[in-house]
Amino acid sequence: MLYVCSLSRLAETVSRTGASHMVTLINAGTPVERPPQIAAGRHLFLGFNDITAPAEGLVPPGEEHVRHLIDFTGKWDRSAPMVIHCWAGISRSTAGAFITACSLMPDRDEMEIALALREASPSATPNARLVALADNVLERKGRMVDAVTAIGRGADAFEGDPFSLELK
Repeated sequence: MLYVCSLSRLAETVSRTGASHMVTLINAGTPVERPPQIAAGRHLFLGFNDITAPAEGLVPPGEEHVRHLIDFTGKWDRSAPMVIHCWAGISRSTAGAFITACSLMPDRDEMEIALALREASPSATPNARLVALADNVLERKGRMVDAVTAIGRGADAFEGDPFSLELK
């Protein structure tokens, strides 16, 4: 099971779910205190800004970030949940969860996964650049991009509520 949350809800989400692994998708340099239940080797920190196009002074998501995410989540044994978080729990983390689900379930329809994401989180607005990069890496031929485009922008929110995404 994947759980998605904001930085402010990280400790409680890890504690509540019994997660063994954690992915942080946040601006480089942002202090993130790893909950004690998560061993250092079970935490992936990817530092980049939540942007969809390069901007001066900011770090856009890159293919190397996507490859690290896919590699890390691919090694997860799924015996305990994984938490994926970003600053607000709306864009980078929801893209990370969508990418992880598509990667770990290569035969599952991208639209089904996107619809499950939308049902679980009305505010989910996956970072389009991350999704496009993953679509290319996973050779999904535009289907990931199309699925996220189809569910549209999520409801306006300052911070998303923690939610789960089942991997079937």
